[in-house]
Amino acid sequence: MSKAIHTITSSVVPLHNENVDTDQIIPARFLKATSRDGFGKNLFRDWRYENDNEATPKKDFVLNNPIYSGSILVAGKNFGCGSSREHAAWAIKDADFDVVVSSFFADIFKNNALNNFLLPVVVSDEFLNKIFEAVEKDPATTLTVNLEQQSITINSTGASEQFDINNYKKTCLLNGFDDIDYLLNIKPAIEAFEIERI
Repeated sequence: MSKAIHTITSSVVPLHNENVDTDQIIPARFLKATSRDGFGKNLFRDWRYENDNEATPKKDFVLNNPIYSGSILVAGKNFGCGSSREHAAWAIKDADFDVVVSSFFADIFKNNALNNFLLPVVVSDEFLNKIFEAVEKDPATTLTVNLEQQSITINSTGASEQFDINNYKKTCLLNGFDDIDYLLNIKPAIEAFEIERI
């Protein structure tokens, strides 16, 4: 299965909360596993479920609302703050999200996301509000994220904005490369360079 990201068009899950820290994304008590699989079921665990042994869903939490779905999570400002746990990106990706949109990401979370094929898209506060307004008006609203063009579009209104991304990470995401894959891909160029130096 390809890890590459090119263009993603999807409905969204709107998480209006600001200052969402990594302990809220994936509580520390679930960090014992070393595999990246299985963390999605505990994404926002304390917000999603009642504090009981039955894991009763909280009806008022957005991930438990059946009218919202999709592979794009739209969150309030300052998403991923707090501790540097990579598990936060694992949990979001394991919950089948490919893109997270916010007006600000904590740097460590942003880098962890990029390293795990989860695309963090930074938009202006104004554009973020436009997304929330469009989704509130129609939960079936879709966004299109075009990594090659570095654009995000609200398809119902046509409103669009550009976003920044590190060129190296963009190349990796477009090709489905992790750091080792990237080096192996340019191995012939490295070998040719070394031969020229002899």
